[in-house]
Amino acid sequence: MVYCVYGGRRRPPPAADPTQRSEPPDVRLNDLDERIVHALAEDARRSYADIGALIGLSAPAVKRRVDRLRAEGAITGFTVRVDPAALGWETEGFIEIYCSRNTSPDAIKQGLARYPEIASASTVTGEADAVVQVFAADMRHFEQVLERIAGEPYVERTKSVLVLSPLLRRYAAGAPRA
Repeated sequence: MVYCVYGGRRRPPPAADPTQRSEPPDVRLNDLDERIVHALAEDARRSYADIGALIGLSAPAVKRRVDRLRAEGAITGFTVRVDPAALGWETEGFIEIYCSRNTSPDAIKQGLARYPEIASASTVTGEADAVVQVFAADMRHFEQVLERIAGEPYVERTKSVLVLSPLLRRYAAGAPRA
């Protein structure tokens, strides 16, 4: 993920575990940096020479910028995106979680961290306290995950929906381009 916070102070890079980040880094990306980040988000294996040709910089200049963005904490790592179905996870759904009073986000996070089926979890505005994205092998597996989450001590109730067809997937590629 790329976090862009406008300001002038620099902070050390985030901890190795991105889930333990307390604040986003105080880094401002200029237009060239954003173009580099977007190119890497499309394909993290893209060469510096290819990115340079795309945005009008030399490969060494691109490498220097990527190294700086990593050192400043704007780029937190490189990863691979795998189709969940290739891993046998054929069913996708979202579960809204409604928690008992005074349940902290940390308590929710700790409770949900044990579930390998959860791809993402976020606190949200509105009636629900959190929403989780779940991948499961099949409907029965999804139901089992839903039942386990509903049984967590801080959960009062849940509401779930299943994905029929994903229409659009965007990944952490920085701010949308205007």
